[in-house]
Amino acid sequence: EAVQAAKGTVVVVNVWATWCVPCREEMPDLLKLRRDYKDRGLALLLVSGDFSSESEQAAAFLGEQGVEFPTYIKTGDDMAFINAFDPKWSGALPATFIYDGQGRLRHALLGKSSYAQFEAKVLDVLQSPTGG
Repeated sequence: EAVQAAKGTVVVVNVWATWCVPCREEMPDLLKLRRDYKDRGLALLLVSGDFSSESEQAAAFLGEQGVEFPTYIKTGDDMAFINAFDPKWSGALPATFIYDGQGRLRHALLGKSSYAQFEAKVLDVLQSPTGG
């Protein structure tokens, strides 16, 4: 639902957690991607896999990174959450899912990714927004 509400030409959803070192390492690249492509319709949704008791640490980390846009924290059943993104995903973090403007999953990057990897997938969606 949040993907469709984001109203982006391309919607990047990153699932991360404060205890996940690779998640923390790739965050600056995701934020740079957002800065570089938001004028072309990129929306970035960050979803923390932290427990609600760790939400203060998650908020503090995002604050340190200069995140000033709304972010989300996972709630409810783990398997339902995982399957909502991609039934082929094990649930391992980090995980980044890239959707087109119609809310269709176009790319899944499982594990730590680089700016170049994120950018290549975003450009693919921008260059063929309907997947054709």
